[in-house]
Amino acid sequence: MTTPAADARRAALVVNPVKADAPKLRSLLTSLSAAAGWAPPLILETTVEDPGQGITRRAIDDGIDAVLVAGGDGTVRAVSEAVAGSGVPLAIVPSGTGNLLARNLNLPLDDPAAVIRAVFAGDVHPIDIGWAEITAPDGTQSTHAFVVLAGIGLDADMIANTRPDLKKSVGWVAYIDGAARSLPKAKPFRVVYQIDSRRLHSTKAYSMLFANCGTLPAGIALIPDASITDGGLDMVIFQPRGPFGWLAVWRTVWWQNSVLRRTKTGRRMLELTGTSGSVRFLQGTAVEAAASSAVPVELDGDEFGLASRIHCRIDEGALRIVLPAGHDVSGL
Repeated sequence: MTTPAADARRAALVVNPVKADAPKLRSLLTSLSAAAGWAPPLILETTVEDPGQGITRRAIDDGIDAVLVAGGDGTVRAVSEAVAGSGVPLAIVPSGTGNLLARNLNLPLDDPAAVIRAVFAGDVHPIDIGWAEITAPDGTQSTHAFVVLAGIGLDADMIANTRPDLKKSVGWVAYIDGAARSLPKAKPFRVVYQIDSRRLHSTKAYSMLFANCGTLPAGIALIPDASITDGGLDMVIFQPRGPFGWLAVWRTVWWQNSVLRRTKTGRRMLELTGTSGSVRFLQGTAVEAAASSAVPVELDGDEFGLASRIHCRIDEGALRIVLPAGHDVSGL
C-alpha cells in the first residue's frame, strides 16, 4: 500500500447519511485513497441546517483536491452549487432515489467503487449547471443552482404531494402517487415569458420546465435533444386541454421521446406526423417567466415554495465532473 506524502492530495466526501451508506463509503474511499497515495479523506455529513453548500465551500477553501458527493438529488444539487466555478473536480456517487445527474452522465448506478476509483485514475469532463433566481410573492429573491431541471406549476405540486415514506420504500415510483394527488385539482395558470431577451410571449400552462439535461428514471426522455454540455437551456411547456390532452402529453413524453426517437424509423415517423400541441419544446440560453398568480417551484426535485417570477440561465462548463477512464461522453 502506498504511503501518502505530507503534501499528498486529499479528497472530501460529502455524504447524506439518510440517503447513502456513509460507513461503507468512508471505508471504500479511505482504502482507495491510500492505494493511490492520497492523504486520508475528509468525510463530511450533511444536516438539515446544512444540506451540503456550507461544508463543501469550507472544504474547497481549505484546499481540497476533489469532492465526492453521495446522497439524493437534493444533496447533489447543493454540493454542485458550492463546487461550480471552483475548478475542483466533482465525483457523483449514485445514491438516493432518482440519481438524475448520474443517469444523464450514464454513470454506473450500482458500482460506487468505479466512480470513486475515477477520482484517482479517471477523466475529468466539463458540464453545464443551471441557475434559478426565484422571486417570491412578497418580492424577496434568492438564487439557487440546478443540475437537471427547474420547474414551476404542476410538476412542483406533484413533488410536494409525494409521500416521503412511499418514496423511501418504492423509490421514484412514488411520484406516480404524487401525480394522482395533484392532477384532479390542477388548473392552468397564465405565464408571460421571454427567451434570451427576445419578444415577450403569453400563454396558459399547467407546468413550465427549464432543463439542463432531459433524462428521467425508467428510461423516460423528457427532452431527448437536451445536452448537458451545449451551454443551452431547454424548456418544456405542458398545456393539455382536457383528459385527452393529458393522454397526448404522455404519448409525447413516453412513446415519441422515449421510444420512437431511439430508432431511425421512429424519427422518420415523427417527421411525418409531428408532435402534440399539448407539449411545446423551446430552446435558448436564459429565460424569464412571470406567472399571473403565485405558483410552486422545484429544483431537481426539491421544493422551493411559491414564486411569482423565475429567471433561469445556464453556466456553461462550470462543473468539472469526474468520469471513469475512457467513459463515453459522445452522448452528453
